[in-house]
Amino acid sequence: MKNKTYFRAIRSTLIFSVLATILSCTKKDDGYTFKYSNEQPQNAIRSQSMIYFKEKLEKETDSRIKVELFFGGILGNERELMDLVSTGALQGTRGGFFNDANPKFNLITLPFLVSGWDEASRLVNSKLMETINEGAKVNGFHIPATGISQGFRAHTNNNKPIKHPLDFKGLKMRVPMQDVFIQTAKSFGANPQELAAIDIYQALQTGVIDGQDNPPSNIWDYKIYEVSKYLTVTNYATGPDPFIVNLDWYNSLSPELKIIFDRVAKDAIKYSDKLNRSKESEYLKKLSEHLDINYISGKDLKPFQDAVKPVYDYFIRKGLFKQSEIDLAQKIARNEKLKTR
Repeated sequence: MKNKTYFRAIRSTLIFSVLATILSCTKKDDGYTFKYSNEQPQNAIRSQSMIYFKEKLEKETDSRIKVELFFGGILGNERELMDLVSTGALQGTRGGFFNDANPKFNLITLPFLVSGWDEASRLVNSKLMETINEGAKVNGFHIPATGISQGFRAHTNNNKPIKHPLDFKGLKMRVPMQDVFIQTAKSFGANPQELAAIDIYQALQTGVIDGQDNPPSNIWDYKIYEVSKYLTVTNYATGPDPFIVNLDWYNSLSPELKIIFDRVAKDAIKYSDKLNRSKESEYLKKLSEHLDINYISGKDLKPFQDAVKPVYDYFIRKGLFKQSEIDLAQKIARNEKLKTR
């Protein structure tokens, strides 16, 4: 415990030393600087889509907005990055703490809310999502676009193949630091352990956790396959990938630059979703060379779907969603005709 506390202190000191050096005033005489960071490594799809964003935004604004990118957790984990954007030390991020921007984003993370990419795409590109994006303004954030968070989540572990929710019983499973994933893990019968993504590898390697869940892209990019034995694909959940921007910085832009910024941000999110969708099967194929994979579908999926029903009840009781909002989201996703008044 002392060692862990010591290393955390060292890490925090290094992070803030770096921040003191690189994070300075964002408006300069010759334009604006947009400093952005995410936790994934540079070769990850999210990071690659932000390189695309940088190149396109600087070109379309004639470098009136310059983009500085920081990847691989160099400025901190997702929790820390979100805090930096909130304070304005950073201007943008993408990651798991979208709850800070608008708790309604959690709607997209509900287990088995959508059945696949087509349904998820309809939902994140809907008027409902535009309303949720707009709702982030009251908390100091501008969301020009929201995509799908790296695809659908899969479970890895080192104990046994997971073929039924009962196989989760007693397993210490890492989950993102979000209530929906904690409650889902509990509903499966697992013992949820909240950890930042950059800490998963060591926790699996040392046996602190038995398993974890992530999209296949993260399982590959973070090399989680090196310290795991089994992979179970249920496509039980995805999540939103909002482009989170400090609202004060955004409001400092001229009307013309706002239009360009928003258009390029939307293009970057679309590019990210396109890459994630096209490469998901490629990642699974690569993972199959390292892990024992089982795919759950059809009637074998029903016990998993039944197990998570309490998660919906939990959030309805908590007042985060109404049943009518969940129903609306599913109708939009399934392209069902909506009733008009």
